Amino acid sequence: MLDLQGVSRHFISGRGHVAALHDISFAVEGGQAVVLTGRSGSGKTTLLNCIGTLDLPDAGAILYQGTNICTLSSRQRNLFRRRQVGFVFQAGNLLPWLTIAENLQFPLELNGIRGAAQQRRIEELLAVFGLSGYDKALPAELSGGELQRIAFARAIAHAPAILLADEPTASLDSDNSRRLVELMLALCTARGTMLFIATHDQELAGMIETVIPLKDGKMETRP
Repeated sequence: MLDLQGVSRHFISGRGHVAALHDISFAVEGGQAVVLTGRSGSGKTTLLNCIGTLDLPDAGAILYQGTNICTLSSRQRNLFRRRQVGFVFQAGNLLPWLTIAENLQFPLELNGIRGAAQQRRIEELLAVFGLSGYDKALPAELSGGELQRIAFARAIAHAPAILLADEPTASLDSDNSRRLVELMLALCTARGTMLFIATHDQELAGMIETVIPLKDGKMETRP
């Protein structure tokens, strides 16, 4: 379980004091999908970054299996991200000079999965995502939908407990968007992975039962 308790994050910028998040509280179970909605600047990405320990809140707690991950040391947070968190970004963020197989190797290498076990995992991921035989291809040779499937495959290669997806369908057409989200939901449910998706896409949001609307850093109460 992931339990957010009164999470707040503030910044000082050229606009003055900015409350990026204010008193955010909710809990998520393994296998549950959550979509974060709201306009740009509503706090969606900041919230994902706090859950993934890329950023730390100023107040409140984020408990993972009873441990407040906000109070971990820098080394412990790095280990938490490496072992428990997967990230899917809007642009995919694949390394263009590496093959698809080499891109998938990164999280496996970091988590000590090497040799024959690594090769089996890469082949399994490519098969699951309908991309068998693409291991030697470069990212530039794939379509946008294929690139996002590989980005998702890389994010779950090490079987993380938490998957964070920031506008993962923004560069895709509606058909590819729907297919990607359906795949995310099916695999995360099967693996017991907690899935958080930040999006502007209302059609995507309608595919997921738990919706958390954000406005000006606050959880917006629905009428």
